[in-house]
Amino acid sequence: MDLITTTADLAAACSRLAKHPVITVDTEFLRETTYYPLLCVVQMASAEEAVVIDTLAEGIDLKPFFELMANESVLKVFHAARQDIEIIWHQANIIPHPVFDTQVAAMVLGYGDSIAYDQLVEKVTGHRPDKTHRFTDWSRRPLSKEQMHYAVSDVTHLRDVFAALDADLKKRRRSEWVSIEMEVLTSPRTYDFHPERAWERLKTRVRKPKDLAVLMEVAAWREQEAQSRDVPRGRVLRDEAISDIATHAPNTLEKLAHLRSVPKGFEKSKWGADIVAAVERGLARDFSMLPKLEKPRNNNNGAAIVELLKVLLRMTAERHAVASKVIATVDDLEEIAASDEADVPALRGWRRELFGEAALRLKRGELALAIEKGRVVGVQRA
Repeated sequence: MDLITTTADLAAACSRLAKHPVITVDTEFLRETTYYPLLCVVQMASAEEAVVIDTLAEGIDLKPFFELMANESVLKVFHAARQDIEIIWHQANIIPHPVFDTQVAAMVLGYGDSIAYDQLVEKVTGHRPDKTHRFTDWSRRPLSKEQMHYAVSDVTHLRDVFAALDADLKKRRRSEWVSIEMEVLTSPRTYDFHPERAWERLKTRVRKPKDLAVLMEVAAWREQEAQSRDVPRGRVLRDEAISDIATHAPNTLEKLAHLRSVPKGFEKSKWGADIVAAVERGLARDFSMLPKLEKPRNNNNGAAIVELLKVLLRMTAERHAVASKVIATVDDLEEIAASDEADVPALRGWRRELFGEAALRLKRGELALAIEKGRVVGVQRA
């Protein structure tokens, strides 16, 4: 099979693929040393053919590919689509639509949490994919025949996986569950990396408005710096250092130098002065205008309630053959333990019907958990 290296050949291939209701898509990229992923290869397949595109070929214009991604008449099937969509969004300001993510579908059908592509292929088709080139350098040219074969097999196996999962979803009446998840996956907000929202990506939890204000400013500074230099965020400053800075708010270079999480000598660089300036901006903010911080929960039994909800979640997941992660997260359970009106996915839509209502009944004492014949079961209480 020939590698597509010209705009004319790409346009012709995309025209053929656009005639099919469903195509499978995968990308190969590098992002270990950059902020923005470097798109190296795109592979696509219809029911009739598979193509591999050299996105680094000199002079190639990827416009036909981006137009195909935006074609509403063609369903684009990915596995673990988030990074693929992020690349397309960054390069063309386009969100592929409609899409189908086989990893999400597999979770809904009980294949486990975030199953890897090769594992899913083996479970669904019985074929064991070759993983030799999973971590190859896709930016090097020329591409080998083995790399080409690997790229093609990714999207041809995906055709069989999609067909099997789609049929199972329809049989079990869960297609709508996946459709709801695709709405989040195809929302531009999911890929909105504006610096002012960078703090939301950090897992650190702050309890004081002052800490939050500093966190927001320092995280925004790091995001801008990483974007402008096109380097990974961690190359600028690690997450733990940002958390430490938010807590201690060093407003002088000397205070910054005393933080153990900050690299030695960092305060002497231009970045050191930038961080101190970001801290000062945070301290100068109007704390009343900041996002509301999560209040400490006073319920002494909160931890015990969360543990019971975890048991209920696992029981529900096993009974309905759905990955627990797609039903509710630990954060969801903590929110539910604190409030019956928690604004979490687990209390909306199909998740509420499957798990949320039972979780609330368990909290109210209307449902008990018991062991019956070696299995955990729910017992209704008067």
